[in-house]
Amino acid sequence: MNRMSYYLSRAIISAFLGGLIAMSGSPWWASTFVGLATFIFFLWAPRSGRYVDSEHGVAPLERDERSQAILCKASRNAFMTTTLLLAALTIYFGVIHPGSVSVNLISLVLFLGMLTYFASDYWLRRY
Repeated sequence: MNRMSYYLSRAIISAFLGGLIAMSGSPWWASTFVGLATFIFFLWAPRSGRYVDSEHGVAPLERDERSQAILCKASRNAFMTTTLLLAALTIYFGVIHPGSVSVNLISLVLFLGMLTYFASDYWLRRY
């Protein structure tokens, strides 16, 4: 019964998130995609190896010490990558070639930070 309550609660959360996206003015297909992607993530999470089971009702997933350490290292790597890239942009556009920084460059920096996080997480979990 514990698993059933987990999946039922996560289906409600996914439907709520999809409804929230629909109420924000997004098209129906975008809200359906967000709701389904969220529910697929919740289906994947217990089997991913990132969490350990515990007996907490509708919140049965917890991180063990190893997963927590991996999360901290991957977050640190992503933070450092993002910070260093933003510093490089600041130096380049502030001192070397004065001008404004485009939103596309900042988006690229954030994307590279996320990519660093996921690559670090994958690399550290492979053992």
